[in-house]
Amino acid sequence: MSAGTSFFAELQRRNVYKVGAMYAVAGWLLVQVVTQVFPIFDVSALVQRIIVLGIVAGFPVALVLSWIYELTPQGIVRTGEVAPDASITRHTGQQLNRAIIGVLLIAVLVLLAKLFWPHSSTATAGGDKSIAVLPFDNLSDDKANAYFAEGIQDEILTKLAGIAELKVISRTSTEKYKSHPDNLKSVAAELGVGRLLEGSVQKSGDKVRVNVQLIDAPTDTHLWANTYDRDLRDVFAVESEVSQDIADALKARLTPGEAGALASVPTHNSEAYDWFLKGEHDQHQGGLDEAMDLFLPAEAEYRQAIALDPGFALAYAQLAYTQLTRHWFTRQPPSAAEESEIKAEIARALELAPELAEAHRARGYQLYWLHYDFDAAIAEFQNAIRLQPSDAQAMQGIAAVERRKGRWAEALAWFARAAATTPRDGTVLCEYALTLDFMRRYAEAAPLYAQALAIDPDNRRAAYYQRRSRLLGQGDVAAARQQTDKLSSSPLAVFDRLGGDVLSLVGTRIYVDVFDRRFDDVLATVDAAPADAPEQRRRLTARVAIQVLAGRKQAAGPECEVLRRLLQPELAQRPDDPQVLTPMAWADICLGRGDEAVSLMQHLVDLLPLSKDAYFSTFSLVGLAEVQAQTGRADEALKLIQQLLSIPAGGVISPARLKLDPVWDPLRGDPRLQKLIAGAAP
Repeated sequence: MSAGTSFFAELQRRNVYKVGAMYAVAGWLLVQVVTQVFPIFDVSALVQRIIVLGIVAGFPVALVLSWIYELTPQGIVRTGEVAPDASITRHTGQQLNRAIIGVLLIAVLVLLAKLFWPHSSTATAGGDKSIAVLPFDNLSDDKANAYFAEGIQDEILTKLAGIAELKVISRTSTEKYKSHPDNLKSVAAELGVGRLLEGSVQKSGDKVRVNVQLIDAPTDTHLWANTYDRDLRDVFAVESEVSQDIADALKARLTPGEAGALASVPTHNSEAYDWFLKGEHDQHQGGLDEAMDLFLPAEAEYRQAIALDPGFALAYAQLAYTQLTRHWFTRQPPSAAEESEIKAEIARALELAPELAEAHRARGYQLYWLHYDFDAAIAEFQNAIRLQPSDAQAMQGIAAVERRKGRWAEALAWFARAAATTPRDGTVLCEYALTLDFMRRYAEAAPLYAQALAIDPDNRRAAYYQRRSRLLGQGDVAAARQQTDKLSSSPLAVFDRLGGDVLSLVGTRIYVDVFDRRFDDVLATVDAAPADAPEQRRRLTARVAIQVLAGRKQAAGPECEVLRRLLQPELAQRPDDPQVLTPMAWADICLGRGDEAVSLMQHLVDLLPLSKDAYFSTFSLVGLAEVQAQTGRADEALKLIQQLLSIPAGGVISPARLKLDPVWDPLRGDPRLQKLIAGAAP
């Protein structure tokens, strides 16, 4: 036997291998106890690290001792002093085998517990590092100071959202609750958190008092509370102190960058900060109510804050984001001067504070909304999330961009993540559901629309897309008809005025009757719509489209001529506007100008091809197919329908719509259409 072989045989005889295995398993169990149990008793992280390092360092020591010493009936003696015929290492090895098996069984039980523990009720409620900051009470004598209390709450929430170890629910979800809700357990369950922060703000002259209390929701017990009395000029420090105290109470470990962000203050000018908080209030309210008129006061208030403190980076970032939002949702692109101003504001914010999440988020939306630079936008949104891990707005930005890029699974995952961070935000749930609609997963989308409207019955976006999903996706005319709108007295009101398909000309509220071919009823409803100036052209457009669908082109000729004359100057001014191109195409269909109608819709498709935008392009593609079908171009229309059925475009085309919508009646007798419907059916 060689020397090497005899050495390993001696290791085996002295049970060194078995001691090593026993130590490794037992040491792992001890580490689990230290890391899982010690924090409950507030044992410091330093002590825990020392114990773990000691366990690791003991491994080679145990191996050396098992080589040098042997356990005998007389006690522990050096192995060299035991006669070979008196050694009991074989018996000791059998005992070690039994011990190893026992410890391994314990280890398996621990692993199973760790595997299934996250599904327990405590973890489901959000655990001890999840928190929702509820609206703060305004205890000031002047009730107009409500914006100030909102601002303090929002800034504390924002600071907490910058801590990676915490799950922080967004303001859009928490603002729907009272400051002191009656059933804390129910609120926590709806928000998916284990902790709730309640507070109040009292502003009197140049003094501010902030009261906060941290509550363990499952047990309805107070974990921590404090009162902060400060001069108004030191109110910024209160937000940092409260956030730091909460992080400590939740035992959140902070990186150096997070600790620095927590301690930072946006401005030292109290008057500038007051203007900023007014801007935050108006901007948020404008987005909540989709009231674009509130964005302009918010912009003025941010500018006032910047005038008082030219180094106020957060004000620059929020001013730029507000301008971007206003232009995006009004579908009015900024002028060259406005775009230059927005770019400069974001650059200034990043120059002053390179690690400001809000500035990176604004930059992301600038790249997305103004430049269609999707990859660069995603990079900026990811920067924002790196700096503020609970930033639901940045998550929604990534989701929307991924959808435009045609990366549907990724978009769905990001919408789900955003919905987890803002579970009571109906708009996020609506966009999540809409993405499922486009993937033709209508059954999964339906409960999300219902949830969005249960949270906010007046959510115009959710109501519009729910009806659209029921009608166009599922062909459920009865369910679409039962749905009522509380949001507008006009039957012509639509949420999405991008243009493209005929539905954008008529609106889902009355298109339900179009599906049933109740054309006279539809025309009567259109004629009963308000006659104010903004509605006049929409009413005329709807009448033209409906009469074309009803096969009454000749009778509608005079109206079609009037509509075309109205649209010509608009088309000259805005030749790329879908809200002009689409009604003009349908006026041309009515007047027998098929080539012109197809040319207009082809131009709309060319402006935003599928290769550039996998989402919005489908609206104009289905619009082109509709015009082709209505002008006798069956081959081209069927080819385009086949393409749309082969991609995620369920929000605009589905087997149900092809079966029921009269817009496809010119193709109804074509066996190729029936084959497409049969082939695409679930």
